[in-house]
Amino acid sequence: MKRTLLKFAAIALLVATPLVSMAATAGLPDFTSIVEKYGPTVVNVRADITQPSPFMRGPGGQQQAQVPDIFRFFGFPVPPQQQMQPEEEISMGSGFIISSDGYILTNDHVVDGAKKISVTLADHREFTAKLVGADATFDIAVLKIDAHNLPVVNIGNSNALKPGQWVLAIGSPFGFDHTVTAGIVSAVGRSLGPNDQRYTPFIQTDVPINRGNSGGPLFNMDGQVVGINSQIFSNTGGFMGVSFAIPIDVAMNAVQQIKTKGYVERGMIGVYLQPVSPNTAKGLGMSRVEGALVASVMPDSPAAKAGIKPGDVIVAYDGKTINSVDDLSPMVGLTPPGSIARLTVIRFGKTLNFNVKVEQAPRGKHALASMEQAISGNGLGLTVQDLSAGQREQLDLKAGEGVQVSTVSGPSRDAGLQPGDVILMVGQQRVGSVTQFENAVRAYKPGQVAILLVRRGQVSQFVAVPVPKPGAGKQ
Repeated sequence: MKRTLLKFAAIALLVATPLVSMAATAGLPDFTSIVEKYGPTVVNVRADITQPSPFMRGPGGQQQAQVPDIFRFFGFPVPPQQQMQPEEEISMGSGFIISSDGYILTNDHVVDGAKKISVTLADHREFTAKLVGADATFDIAVLKIDAHNLPVVNIGNSNALKPGQWVLAIGSPFGFDHTVTAGIVSAVGRSLGPNDQRYTPFIQTDVPINRGNSGGPLFNMDGQVVGINSQIFSNTGGFMGVSFAIPIDVAMNAVQQIKTKGYVERGMIGVYLQPVSPNTAKGLGMSRVEGALVASVMPDSPAAKAGIKPGDVIVAYDGKTINSVDDLSPMVGLTPPGSIARLTVIRFGKTLNFNVKVEQAPRGKHALASMEQAISGNGLGLTVQDLSAGQREQLDLKAGEGVQVSTVSGPSRDAGLQPGDVILMVGQQRVGSVTQFENAVRAYKPGQVAILLVRRGQVSQFVAVPVPKPGAGKQ
């Protein structure tokens, strides 16, 4: 069954008084003091939004209804198949007060596209909120209400979190405000892949989170906020024991930048990456599968100036080990522009070190996609890798048939392609290697449409991907 990442949050855990007493005598934690002290800092956020019709372009450019893998809102949206035209909707989520003069932190996806934002406090007072600023990449939004002497959360240190520690969530799942749920930290520094907040090292927990908890606080046992509840991993749309929170260190860094500069800046070094497979590691003279493989390097980028080349495998960044391709992006993104980062790479069996001066990444989703297209070099926003003999056998493909999609951005992502898809043809040309794919794609000029035969599972279909013109999509 297909599992889906949902930007949803927590379900009520209603516990009778006798059960609380039994839990206390059994040595389990008692959260009542945290709830009593910091419950009033949690607010309900309501956003009146206009939701666009969720259509994608299919083969030949026809509009096709699409149920997104990532639901962007934690409120109560109209089912996608019913949204034939943009409609007025209500997004409901949570937030928490970070300063006594009315600054509130929540998720960007809770208020994205809002014409009006309302905040309801624990004492039932309701305010119209102003959106101070937001960052879609970190999924952070800062609100301001006209109020004073408000209760404030205690900000903690998410870097100190360890798997196994107890954590507590307070939010408004399904509109039930100030619902309390608890669990443990399952993992830290978790990446959700290149297409979903690649710069965020998520905190994974088993705290029950459902729609409406989005933007609410995650507390440690000292009553400190260590994260913002943001997403769940589910194959039903409901809580399945895997939820994700944005580390508070990341969030507060973004808040400070939004309040002082109006935007969030991130580091970039100008490389396009792909996973290291067992066969790739063997071919590159590596003793084990690790690191992030550099597929291409942007001309005149920090990486290019430092001497990084395609085929290099980055295995450490400023002394931190890179176990997989998903580890690197959060580290680079959180590096202040202008800093010098030390990269350790394996170049065909030889270990080398490089000092790279980190630059500021373009701001905005479209600008980042534009940069990715420039790095990928083929204009479609795709990187691919060769298939092993075992993979071809699994897919019932012949030798020398097909290449597998590693990363997707820009027009290819808009067309619905996903990592793991297998491309069999580009136009009328069959492709069976990265070189053949790149050569076939280069035949298309900006403004033309590339026709790809794509296989997903046991189903193959043609997908039309427009080749963007220079400057398209930039902000």
